[in-house]
Amino acid sequence: MFYFFRAYDQSQLKILQRVKNDESESKTTSTCSFFFFLLALYQMAALLFSSSCITLSSITTSHSQLAFQSSLLRAFSGTFSHISFYKLTFLQHQMSNLKLGVDVVSAHNLLPKDGQGSSSAFVELYFDGQKYRTTIKEKDLNPVWNESFYFNISDPSMLHFHTLEAYVYNNIRGTNTRAFLGKVCLTGTSFVPYSDAVVLHYPLEKRGIFSRVRGELGLKVYITDDPSIKSSIPAPAVESSATNESHVTHIHAQTVQSSVMKDRVESSRHTFHHLPNPNLHQQDHHHHHHSSDPAGHHHHVPKHIADEMKPEPPPPKLVRMYSAASAQPVDFALKETSPFLGGGRVVGGRVIHADKAASTYDLVERMHFLYVRVVKARELPSVDVTGGIDPFVEVKVGNYKGITKHFEKKQNPEWNQVFAFSRDRMQASILEVVIKDKSMVKDETVGIVRFDINEVPLRVPPDSPLAPQWYRLEEKKGDKVKGELMLAVWIGTQADEAFSDAWHSDAATPVDSSPATFAVLRSKVYHSPRLWYVRVNIVEAQDLVPTEKNRFPDVYVKAQIGHQVLKTKPCQARTLNAIWNEDLLFVAAEPFEDHLVLSVEDRVAPGKDEIIGRVIIPLNSVDKRADDRMIHSRWFNLEKPVAVDVDQLKKEKFSSRIHLRVCLDGGYHVLDESTHYSSDLRPTAKQLWRPPIGVLELGILNAVGLHPMKTRDGRGTSDTYCVAKYGHKWVRTRTLVDNLSPKYNEQYTWEVFDPATVLTVGVFDNSQLGEKGSNGNKDLKIGKVRIRISTLEAGRVYTHSYPLLVLHPTGVKKMGELHLAIRFTCISFVNMLYQYSRPLLPKMHYVRPFSVMQLDMLRHQAVNIVAARLGRAEPPLRKEVIEYMSDVDSHLWSMRKSKANFFRLMTVFSGLLAIGKWFGDICMWKNPITTVLVHVLFLMLACLPELILPTVFLYMFLIGVWNFRYRPRYPPHMNTKVSQAEAVHPDELDEEFDTFPTSKSPELVRMRYDRLRSVAGRIQTVIGDIATQGERFQALLSWRDPRATAIFITFCLIAAIVLFVTPFQVIAALAGFYAMRHPRFRYRLPAVPINFFRRLPARTDSML
Repeated sequence: MFYFFRAYDQSQLKILQRVKNDESESKTTSTCSFFFFLLALYQMAALLFSSSCITLSSITTSHSQLAFQSSLLRAFSGTFSHISFYKLTFLQHQMSNLKLGVDVVSAHNLLPKDGQGSSSAFVELYFDGQKYRTTIKEKDLNPVWNESFYFNISDPSMLHFHTLEAYVYNNIRGTNTRAFLGKVCLTGTSFVPYSDAVVLHYPLEKRGIFSRVRGELGLKVYITDDPSIKSSIPAPAVESSATNESHVTHIHAQTVQSSVMKDRVESSRHTFHHLPNPNLHQQDHHHHHHSSDPAGHHHHVPKHIADEMKPEPPPPKLVRMYSAASAQPVDFALKETSPFLGGGRVVGGRVIHADKAASTYDLVERMHFLYVRVVKARELPSVDVTGGIDPFVEVKVGNYKGITKHFEKKQNPEWNQVFAFSRDRMQASILEVVIKDKSMVKDETVGIVRFDINEVPLRVPPDSPLAPQWYRLEEKKGDKVKGELMLAVWIGTQADEAFSDAWHSDAATPVDSSPATFAVLRSKVYHSPRLWYVRVNIVEAQDLVPTEKNRFPDVYVKAQIGHQVLKTKPCQARTLNAIWNEDLLFVAAEPFEDHLVLSVEDRVAPGKDEIIGRVIIPLNSVDKRADDRMIHSRWFNLEKPVAVDVDQLKKEKFSSRIHLRVCLDGGYHVLDESTHYSSDLRPTAKQLWRPPIGVLELGILNAVGLHPMKTRDGRGTSDTYCVAKYGHKWVRTRTLVDNLSPKYNEQYTWEVFDPATVLTVGVFDNSQLGEKGSNGNKDLKIGKVRIRISTLEAGRVYTHSYPLLVLHPTGVKKMGELHLAIRFTCISFVNMLYQYSRPLLPKMHYVRPFSVMQLDMLRHQAVNIVAARLGRAEPPLRKEVIEYMSDVDSHLWSMRKSKANFFRLMTVFSGLLAIGKWFGDICMWKNPITTVLVHVLFLMLACLPELILPTVFLYMFLIGVWNFRYRPRYPPHMNTKVSQAEAVHPDELDEEFDTFPTSKSPELVRMRYDRLRSVAGRIQTVIGDIATQGERFQALLSWRDPRATAIFITFCLIAAIVLFVTPFQVIAALAGFYAMRHPRFRYRLPAVPINFFRRLPARTDSML
């Protein structure tokens, strides 16, 4: 309202000034008085007009008032004959400068329409009978235009009745037609001045009920009255952006003047100007200056013509806009793809099946391999002088060669090894299987078996495996020689059961082709061990015999399982009996390999402990429980510490003993990963497991644009593999050597027991090949992807290219993109809905919960156990891979994470803050119509309080139904802006990557400590302020301030009497109307209750 009155007063002063300037033309005082009388009538009309158009922006309102002034002056032109004609011409000219600017910025996630997984998009804009068409962006589902257009506004007073429509089409070049991709409709009430305009991404709407659209269109819509932007007739519109930049000319339009006393004549053609806008962020104001001389332009400005059309404004629609607060660079965003997989092409999450029958591997691209199974040989001839042979087999296809292991002095060897050659990379049509004799100097050929690859049969599962056959060996010239080789040769896909154990040509390393190297390249499936919590309750010890008789022993118990060591508190045994009654918790994995070792030790001196006795308990003999039932305690004899052998310890016993309760707690879920990214929430005890609710299928397709992680032969390269973790099952793809765009095409399946779980997929560089780099032999992390199961729609196939974002000490970096296909299939819909009503963790976590310190310690031990077990597999899953996939460092301090969590908290409360701001505007009567409606609604709810809760829940239901149209179509991914990783300070990153404990210099640690103290000081102040407010509430009735308490209890008595005799609806209505009273009845000083509350005492006076 303030801006409206200011604009109105300015226009009023301008009219008064014009009247004063014309006093020389008319000396009649009565005419001027009559003018001021009509001016007062105009003021009342302007106020009524502003009430009806209160939602317009300030600049729109001022121009509407100007149009209203012009219409009034035209209506009373006969009466005001003393006002000169050129004054009205000035008003009309000022209105003609008003234009609507539209910046078409970009579109995102458009629907593919060209049958090849893409679209050639362009935008058509319609406003006030004018039409414009942008350039065409070929084969781009995320086109960027950055083009600006300006529409003439014929009548500013009718601006709020006009509608801006933006239609997105796909250009079909062959037939010169177009396909509808979506539209955006904006009413005139949403137009704002340039200074208030921002780029908003509007979700595309349907044209009809059966239309199918998706994606967003980024527009910046604003109003400008810059006279330098003139309407001009552009050059003919061109179709592509490439031609658009070459043929550009400036053609100025002729100015058409018309008399204001005549009726408005419609022009035969409306024109507007188009400006390229490549640098939107460099514009500091909304004026776009143009030179009148075409030669003065230093860049090409394409012009476009507006076609005349009949305006048919649709009814106003509510436009939903996604917030740009979490937007990040396009290069870091998720990209939806439409690949052709084994089951058919994926379009919009659905598989369009091909003519061929789909196999079980329908989430990956079907790849054909030439499989060669070398089984065994017999009756091989003797080659060396000793009469024996050291045979091995070499399988060759073109430049690719696979070698089996060799045997010493064996004429009937058995290999049973499979080789797989990618058919896409084969450059030869002949397969050669050569048996050679291993020699120190040069390997000698024994015999050859040749196959024509074009004649090899095709095998498709579930067909039975191809039976191997005996083949007679030949010489290079084709003559038969002694010996036979059993082989099976066929062409299959990655669905073949021999795929995982086969030697792969695309994983062949030029550095080392030994069988040991081949072992670390294969794809494998791992199962992490079943973990148990071991609870050891140490009750007491009796008849302790100290080593020194002249003092009471200061004893404690040390418990150990493997590398886990815990101690009880020291207890001084004055009666040679010690009581602790403490619980110690450990993590153990099946099969149990380590024993529980308990030793009672006496602290003789600082840093010197002596063992009084110890006991060894095998974990296999410990009771297991799945609930909170009591475990019977047992007495164990303490044995002498001098004996080391277990059998000797059992023979030598003495009278000291210890009282224990030991059990394996199976009612807990052993947390071996970050709580926020848990992939399994089931308890350890299998009898507590519930049936699965669905099946999760993952297709690891390929990776593109990977960053080189090592150098080989003077060039950058990578030897990458993928690891996926969900529940107890870990999978590892084969390592593709020397490839920055590897194609894995491997599919895996998991059972899903809880939707609130997360699938994690990581990409690593294999450092076990060739020479060790600067990082030793640790596998290097390239990036990872997290996918929460609850965000997936059942039955939908999600095919997206995920950016691999990694935070380095130099900042966030994109290491490439990982292409995945994911499908979640629901088995039991009822069980899945039932899971949403159950606790997230098993029952024991709530019956006997652990402390935060215990959970962190147990999680660390669990990760170490899983890493040790999987590191013993073949090929091993290394410890650095386990730690990276399990997010073991997620609990460490980071200034960046603290900022990110703070802004996340502010985003959560932004809705409440927005409601508070809206209610403040209501109380200040900024929008009288809205305020009156709120008063009416409040009065209805106060009179009928039983409608409050139904209204709230109905409103939330309607919001949810409305938001269903704009629900996310893809799973969430890592966001650099939400993570505060875009503009993080280098020192904060260096602190985040520091070891624990720190390894930095004392000066740097002191600086960081001081910075942390400053942050903690602010938090301390906020906590103190919150405590002060709470203590003031307590002081209301504590008589700490006797006068304040007396005033408060007197007020309570009067309020009790008034509330008893007055209906509650009346009290609520009066309180609401008082809170929303007009600003004329408000004061700038704080209210009396606030002044009274702030004067109450707090305990800050007692603080040192």
